[in-house]
Amino acid sequence: MSTILVVEDDLDIRQLERYALSNNGYTVLEAEHGSKALELLSSHEVDLVILDIMMPVMDGLTTIKAIRYSLESQVPIIVVSAKSEESDIITALELGADDYLTKPFSMNVLKSKIRAVLRRFTEKPTSSQVHQAGLFMDLNKHQCLIDDEQVELTATEFALLYLLASNPEQVFTRNQMITRVKGNDYPVTDRSIDVQIATLRKKLGSIGTRIKTVWGIGYTYKE
Repeated sequence: MSTILVVEDDLDIRQLERYALSNNGYTVLEAEHGSKALELLSSHEVDLVILDIMMPVMDGLTTIKAIRYSLESQVPIIVVSAKSEESDIITALELGADDYLTKPFSMNVLKSKIRAVLRRFTEKPTSSQVHQAGLFMDLNKHQCLIDDEQVELTATEFALLYLLASNPEQVFTRNQMITRVKGNDYPVTDRSIDVQIATLRKKLGSIGTRIKTVWGIGYTYKE
C-alpha cells in the first residue's frame, strides 16, 4: 500500500488524518513543518504528500518549491489549507501542487482526492497515445479521433486537448497550460487559452463537455 506523508502543524488535524488514512491501509509518516518533511522525503520512499500552508519553521509554499526544485522530486502533493482565496490556490498549483482542499474539509473528500491523484501517477500512459471513452489521440501522428471519426485540430488545440485528456481529473491553471503548450500556430495567452478551449468544445461535440472549467483557476478533463 502507498506511503503518505502528512505535513501539518496542528496536532489534532494531523492525528485525525493519520487515523483515517491508516484505517484505509496507508502507511503514514508525519511532520509538523516543511523542514521536517524534507528530511523524511530524503530518507523514505513516499508516494504522496498532504501539505498544510501556514506552518512554523518552513511554510507550505516554500516546502513545495523545495520539493520540486531542491529535491527535484515529482511526488504528488495535495495541499490542505485554511487559505481559500483563488490566488492562494493558483499560487500553490503553479508552484507544483497537484490538488488543493480547503479547511474545514471532509475526510471522505480527502480520501477521494488521494485515490484520484495516486491513480493519475500510477496509471500514466507509457505510449504517446490517449484512449478515453470515444476519444483517441496519437501524439506522433497528430491524430485525433472521436468515435473513429477524424477531427481536425490546430497544433495548439491538439496540444491542449492532449495535455488535459492524458491527465484526467488534474486541474491545470492557464499559466500551466501556456507553459506546457506554447503553440506555434497561435499566440498563447490567458485569453487565447479560453478561446482555444471554447473552439475545442465545439469541434469535439459531446466529448467537449468533458473539458470542465474550474472557475477562477483553469480547466480539467473529466473521465
